[in-house]
Amino acid sequence: MRTTLKRGIGRGATVNGNGRAVLPPAPATFTRYRQPEPPRRTAIQWVGRILLWLLVAALTVAAGLAGGIYLYVHKNVAAVQAHSPDVVKAAQYADAPPPAGQAATALVVGYDHRAGEEAKLPSRSDTIMLIRADPDTKTISLLSFPRDLRVDIHCPGRQVYVDRINAAYSECGTTGTLQTVKALTGLPVNYVITVDFRGFKQVVDRLGGVWMDVDRRYFNDNAGLVTGVNTYATINVQPGYQRLDGGSALDFVRYRHTDSDLYRVARQQEFVKAFKEQVSHSFSVTKLPSLIRAVTSNLEVGQAGNKKIGFGTMWSYARLLMSLPSGHVFQPRIDNTQNAGPFGAELYAPPSAIQAAVADFTNPDVSAPEKAAAQTLGKKFRARLHAGLRPQQISISVLNGNGVPGAATNAAYLLAQKGYRIVVPSIESLRNAPTFDYFTTKVYFDPKQSGAADAAHKVANLFGDADVARLPAALVTRANGAMLTTVVGSTFHGTLAPAPIDKTPKKEPPVVTSNPDATLPLLRSVRKRVPFTLELPSVLERSSLPDHSKPLAVYEIAKGHRAVRLVFHSQADANVYWGIEETDWADAPVLQQPNFKHRVKGREFDFYYSGPNLHMIVLRDHGATYWVVNSLLDELSNETMLAIAKGLRPLGR
Repeated sequence: MRTTLKRGIGRGATVNGNGRAVLPPAPATFTRYRQPEPPRRTAIQWVGRILLWLLVAALTVAAGLAGGIYLYVHKNVAAVQAHSPDVVKAAQYADAPPPAGQAATALVVGYDHRAGEEAKLPSRSDTIMLIRADPDTKTISLLSFPRDLRVDIHCPGRQVYVDRINAAYSECGTTGTLQTVKALTGLPVNYVITVDFRGFKQVVDRLGGVWMDVDRRYFNDNAGLVTGVNTYATINVQPGYQRLDGGSALDFVRYRHTDSDLYRVARQQEFVKAFKEQVSHSFSVTKLPSLIRAVTSNLEVGQAGNKKIGFGTMWSYARLLMSLPSGHVFQPRIDNTQNAGPFGAELYAPPSAIQAAVADFTNPDVSAPEKAAAQTLGKKFRARLHAGLRPQQISISVLNGNGVPGAATNAAYLLAQKGYRIVVPSIESLRNAPTFDYFTTKVYFDPKQSGAADAAHKVANLFGDADVARLPAALVTRANGAMLTTVVGSTFHGTLAPAPIDKTPKKEPPVVTSNPDATLPLLRSVRKRVPFTLELPSVLERSSLPDHSKPLAVYEIAKGHRAVRLVFHSQADANVYWGIEETDWADAPVLQQPNFKHRVKGREFDFYYSGPNLHMIVLRDHGATYWVVNSLLDELSNETMLAIAKGLRPLGR
């Protein structure tokens, strides 16, 4: 192959646009530029750079940790979903959960598996309790049923019969208990929760114990007795405020050797309150994994239709529990119970007593502590705003959405009776909703008006199952400028939820007597064992004396702190015990959230209420705290409690 190289054509030439070779241009002149030296970083700049990288690293680790925790918690939340045949079956009879922001009710069934020779016998339900959580009023209500209460037992596929309420679980499992409680109370139940008492101890222990006030010594010793013959569990729980481990806490809540089921119910409710305080004030993330394992191993939660309960739902209830204001845990009780059955071992409550307890349960009076305190101190009660605007500040347009003649007029009348301002559209055709196919009542709010959303939830609670939403454009004309527009649905049957029942006790003279000598020798004998000034109760409840079995206890209440507990026993009622706690520990968990502080004759007292009842009053003086603690059922009147606290006098050295 021949190659012809012509002059000027070669590696240095190129081709122009006409195909002719051209020479390269003359050599170009280049100027060399040098990148300027970077400025030297100062020590401060180096520190800032290091901190920036540390921050990025920390955020990365935190994001990964948060994701891991979420996945861990989400996985374990799934583990508490109903999975046993018993709870899966019961969940089919539960009611659909309410919309977000409305009150929900759960049935808690605490059961035990028998051991030894009784292992083949049916499990027993030692705890039957309804819990109602209301995000609107920020309240928790607890309604317990004594297991010896005689009621109509409802078991699917069986004829209704009368027996103790815990027979429903023994015979028909959780389904029987759920059906029986719903028939007894007439309340919808949205969740079913079962707890194995075997896991109760694990949960308490992994939480680090629960701080509780024990009203007296609880003791039982089976030594020398024939096993299985009228014997109870061995128990030895000392009186006073203390941290109970799982075993002691279980002994406390299940004890009923010398008192009745009513007092066991009260102990169970006291435990729930103490558990709430423990979770709210001393919960640690480091305890989360072991606590979750204990819970998921021994607890199941069933929802209507066996639908899975979302992590967000459970988290919202947990936040409500941890953020409750002081005094917003309500414990209505079934009053007027009477002994029934052979040997009086069973209880009977008239229907009126059940209805009254249910009314208190569903309509807790959040202003009860304030009204009771004003009554006790002889002051005028001034209502404060607890849940948004007052009814007089809320205007409502009521529309008929179910086609029933007079439904809207009736609802408007009932709302007006409660103080709401009713706005009536001037044109009659605008007094009905655009359609009559509303099943549930709807409460729409005008987002342009301050407080309208909260007001809507408040009104929705009056209708029970009403939904809340923003006012749609189609109803603006019918709203006629009202803050709320309520469309009455088919589920409205002519009644609204009743207002909270005022349980404020009538003012009465304190039932006390001057008796300093009853406790003077006891306190003198121990005053050198504590590093603070003791206070002598100069007055006592009229029928009470120091308990004969354990009148006084001296112990270490917390590291570096001592305490003295005086236990008093009513001579008129064998089941009534109350006490006085004296300690130099000023930061006990139970003292964190008093309802009120008042100065009485120059001394400061903290008031702690359980609904309208003064459950504890605390004097802070001499660098110590002195607590007067009411009985389990708050049998001492508010005036009596205050008189005892005012009668505390320093015990001289």
